[in-house]
Amino acid sequence: MQFDTKIAVVVRTDLEPWQKLNVASFLASGIAAAFPACIGDPYEDGSGTKYLPLIGQPILIYGADRAALSRALDRALTRGVTPGLYTEDMFTTTHDAANREVVKAVSRTDLNLVGISMRAERKVIDKIVDGLKFHG
Repeated sequence: MQFDTKIAVVVRTDLEPWQKLNVASFLASGIAAAFPACIGDPYEDGSGTKYLPLIGQPILIYGADRAALSRALDRALTRGVTPGLYTEDMFTTTHDAANREVVKAVSRTDLNLVGISMRAERKVIDKIVDGLKFHG
């Protein structure tokens, strides 16, 4: 099935495995919050046990170094795409309000990005992630 939109998460490749998973999870939650229409219906197994709904389209996970991650952020903003972001400083906080505070304390050019997420028209996402490889 071909979707009109594409969801992409870009994660810095030099993180610890637990950090990569944490970042990808938080960034996917931002997509779900910003685009509730991308959430599918709840699941139910053959025994009648109910499960939560999930995002109903693939999420493509890319890897990037610091420079490529900043470049992808710039490309997204230039194309009018509002991305989700996760910075290295957010690993030191313990709650959502503190996360916003550490981001607010730094100018965009000085953000120590570890991940971004975005959902937009397929062709737009393709231009933003051009040159990046799927995370391995």
